[in-house]
Amino acid sequence: MPMTDAISMRALRFFLAVFETQSFSVVARREGVSASMISRTIHQLEDALGQQLFYRNTRAVIATEAGRLFVEYARAISEQLGQAQEELQNRASEPAGLVRINAPVFFGQRHIAPGLTALAARYPQLRIELTLTDDYIDPHRDPADVVFRIGTLSDASWHARVFGTQRYYLAASQAYLAQQGTPTTPQALHHHSCLVYRGSSGPNRWLFRHQDDEWVHHPVPARLVSNNAMTLLTAALDGMGIVLFPDWLISERLASGELVRLLPDWEAAINPEPQHIAALYPHARHPPLNVRAVIDYYLERFGTPLYWQQ
Repeated sequence: MPMTDAISMRALRFFLAVFETQSFSVVARREGVSASMISRTIHQLEDALGQQLFYRNTRAVIATEAGRLFVEYARAISEQLGQAQEELQNRASEPAGLVRINAPVFFGQRHIAPGLTALAARYPQLRIELTLTDDYIDPHRDPADVVFRIGTLSDASWHARVFGTQRYYLAASQAYLAQQGTPTTPQALHHHSCLVYRGSSGPNRWLFRHQDDEWVHHPVPARLVSNNAMTLLTAALDGMGIVLFPDWLISERLASGELVRLLPDWEAAINPEPQHIAALYPHARHPPLNVRAVIDYYLERFGTPLYWQQ
């Protein structure tokens, strides 16, 4: 066993008290323990260090040269521990220090980044690091305190706070519809220009169902395939074709009339499983205040229902 493994903070506290009072009995009364326990703890500390720290006689306990040298280290350790406890207590009362946030690229750009100024104003001691990536985040390797993700929640390595469920809408511009007509069934998409997003697992599948029926995959002719959602959105706004996009990405365009929702009587999706919008954080008995503050802030900002679904 390494020497430092046998040295406890309690032993250091007893050592400092004996050094100052030059008495086992005085420290024992102060600590509410027996003098023999104080003496035994100091003996164990001396054994761990391999040095005698005190001369003992009937009138006083006097520090040896080794004891006078060691007291400086013991005081430094005690002070550092006190500072650490103070900082942790301060962090427990007000968010402070660094919080690392990870989010999907386009969701982060549209719904996380715009809220950072108000988050920083609410918590002046908080430092924020935002990373936008659509890659899988390994909770045991990647540096992240709060991870915003959209999908099926299945990783037991994380806690999750669900904000809501993502919806998908089929949409096109007025210019495209005026030229190509408006599809009235999913089957009619075979005769239209479709703009398809391609993720890491390939082009999205376009699924539709009527009311509570089973989801049906409708292969569509892709006029344009891209891994960049903004490229596809720009093409749709310019009248190139039809997109199937999440509500958080195109709700403003639908509200403004730049895009028109198609097949409103059909549910649309790219995955038959519900796609939850959630904040994930590593398992912890006491989640750090910074984590709770960020999640609570965005819970308030997103609202119920989610502001882009109102």
